Amino acid sequence: MVHMHRSADFSRLPIASKDLSRLKPALQQVPCCSDNFYSGGVYEVATILVVDDQPELLSGLQLTLEAAGYQVLVAEDGYGALEQLRSTAVDLILADIAMPELNGYQLYEQVRADPQLLRIPFVFLTARALASDVRYGKMLGVDDYLTKPVKPEDLLAAVEGRLRRARDLALLWSEEQASKEVAATPSAEALPQPGADALEVGPLRIATAQHRVWLTGREVELSAREFRVLELLARHPGEVIAPTAIVQVSHGIATDEAEASALLRPMIRTLRRRLGYAVGEMGCIENVRSVGYRLVIPED
Repeated sequence: MVHMHRSADFSRLPIASKDLSRLKPALQQVPCCSDNFYSGGVYEVATILVVDDQPELLSGLQLTLEAAGYQVLVAEDGYGALEQLRSTAVDLILADIAMPELNGYQLYEQVRADPQLLRIPFVFLTARALASDVRYGKMLGVDDYLTKPVKPEDLLAAVEGRLRRARDLALLWSEEQASKEVAATPSAEALPQPGADALEVGPLRIATAQHRVWLTGREVELSAREFRVLELLARHPGEVIAPTAIVQVSHGIATDEAEASALLRPMIRTLRRRLGYAVGEMGCIENVRSVGYRLVIPED
């Protein structure tokens, strides 16, 4: 259920009173958030899904975001969040980590594995503030990592920044697709024949247009990011590709080698498992230490 904007009971917010008193006048004067989306001549209010198993914190976050003009959906665990995502369009997910049944990490992995949900910005808001926890969250590829308690202005800044970036990327993608459609206009004879889009490296076959992969005749289910990594490696078989170049394709970000390697390691491990290799085996995706990754011809 979408909870529409209403006047907020600021006494219920899980925020320090000194921060609340400073932010309250500003929030009350904001009729709508700064990152509403303009579509079809009207402004659409961004919808945020908040996931937390503590009702008081959940209510406080809902009130904070609604006071800033957002529409808010709430869920008390990961399974509830997935139900909301299946039934309602969401612009951003704000989730705790330590939750029963399906925790924040597991929810993130399921969201990122679904091509329909892949583009939704995902932000962790958690009491796990150890440096190792923050590093692990970033290694997974989460869009932002906030720790509790959070100042309202910091929360709203993170939310607005991620929404703006998602909007800009969506606009850029739409413009690119429109340009391709205008430039292409192929005749029926010029349309690619079945299989013309395929990449083949030994028994590995990738249908790029269909986002499908087969290894020795067996179809392999991959997430969108895993597919992009494998496609990039397959376009340059035998060549070592640096982690920084791979994450530009897989995550759409430019970063340093250390962060790129941290983002890729768990994804490469998962990709190898999906291709059927046992734990500890490199398989056809070799790691060249301190240099990068390369795809070698898989064995039949």
